[in-house]
Amino acid sequence: MIMTRTPLRISIGGGGTDLPSYYRQYGGMVISAAITKYVYLTINRSFLPGYFLRYSENEHRFSSDSISHPLFKGAIEMHGVQNPVEIVSIADVPAGTGLGSSGSFLVGLIHALHAYKREPVTADRLAREAVEVEMERLEEPVGKQDHYIAAYGGLLCQCYHCDDTVTLNPLKMNEAEVRELRDSLMLFFIGRTRQASSLLRDQKKRTEEADAAMLDGLHFTKQLGAEIQATLESGRIGEFGPLMHQHWQRKRCRSKGMSNDQIDEIYEMGRTKGGASGGKLVGAGGSGFLLFQATDRKRLRDCMNDAGLAEMEFNFDFDGSVVHTRSA
Repeated sequence: MIMTRTPLRISIGGGGTDLPSYYRQYGGMVISAAITKYVYLTINRSFLPGYFLRYSENEHRFSSDSISHPLFKGAIEMHGVQNPVEIVSIADVPAGTGLGSSGSFLVGLIHALHAYKREPVTADRLAREAVEVEMERLEEPVGKQDHYIAAYGGLLCQCYHCDDTVTLNPLKMNEAEVRELRDSLMLFFIGRTRQASSLLRDQKKRTEEADAAMLDGLHFTKQLGAEIQATLESGRIGEFGPLMHQHWQRKRCRSKGMSNDQIDEIYEMGRTKGGASGGKLVGAGGSGFLLFQATDRKRLRDCMNDAGLAEMEFNFDFDGSVVHTRSA
């Protein structure tokens, strides 16, 4: 049996500029952090004919073209994996919570398929194949950051060039600074999941139409991402929260579905009553996790508990997608 473990992520800065509709014209830049919450894929040869796929639903199909789950179908057809085979997916966090779960799922699945075929594979190839399946074959309106951070792990600066190439560099921070950043960040689940595709399609459409407000917001986001990189790499960890706050104030105006009255109220509570220096909703918007920076963790935790939000503790993951095998 083969199992892959692939990390989820939080976006540190520049989110949204990794969509082709933007970076192919202006270039994009995102800073992502892999976290110790994972998507797990197991793959094993089955004794019975067919593709046995187990996720939030169960599928038993006798041909790859009849598979309902688009990511399963796309990856299996890309790799020409024949049945009988059983693939099972589980995750630490529900899908649709803004932590890049579809990208992590796809990277982990492709990693498992390579291992199943006894093929070595690099992190770069994992990311590129995942991008090909989700963005090119399925034409989903997603960006590239999820696939690359899931494959590589760590704290990663990703630059997207107009010719579709990607330049990757680790965030230049020493161990003490990484620990300080981690210890200052807190995630709270607001209690809902959502599909990001509608918000991302709206961004894609407005960017392609050269919508001035959308482009201005994305230009600002990219510039702020570079400022966040410079701030963190110079060791000024405590200044990250106010920069996140600037990012969130612009991001929430990008689309009507980005936030709502409840999210706005909880966010302001976190800053005023909870003492957070800043924060944002992680992901495309509308639901998921609020990320805050705070020096008094207990004060913020108590405030969010009063609002009915549960904390999700995490650390940074520096392994990226990994594979384990077990002999019968």
